[in-house]
Amino acid sequence: MKHHTPETIRRPFAKYSHAVEIPAGRRLLVLSGQLGIGPDDAIPDGAEAQAALCFRNIDAILAEAGGDARSIVRINAFVSGREHLAGYMAARDRYVADPPPASTLMIVGGFTREAFVVEVEVLAALD
Repeated sequence: MKHHTPETIRRPFAKYSHAVEIPAGRRLLVLSGQLGIGPDDAIPDGAEAQAALCFRNIDAILAEAGGDARSIVRINAFVSGREHLAGYMAARDRYVADPPPASTLMIVGGFTREAFVVEVEVLAALD
């Protein structure tokens, strides 16, 4: 995959690429949004812990499909308030491969349960 971050536009605000080009012959894998909930229905407190669990869930899905974090082309993430930005970004920065994928982070009004503060969905390109 080829990552595009032109020198003629502003550098990314954080650890992401402005665009990722998918070469011909790759399979696209579209993941549903993952919430910070474990197989035992436990929801950890805080954005960083929930985001870390979201990324562990994403890892499991990618592995089942034959991929890993380097397969991710784009991350769309949602947090329920500005106070959750730093925690989410800390977990994301530990998780993403280098070079990083394209990424968008949005603040939303909430999720299906009040305990959730982060949701992460990804698009991956697999060999």
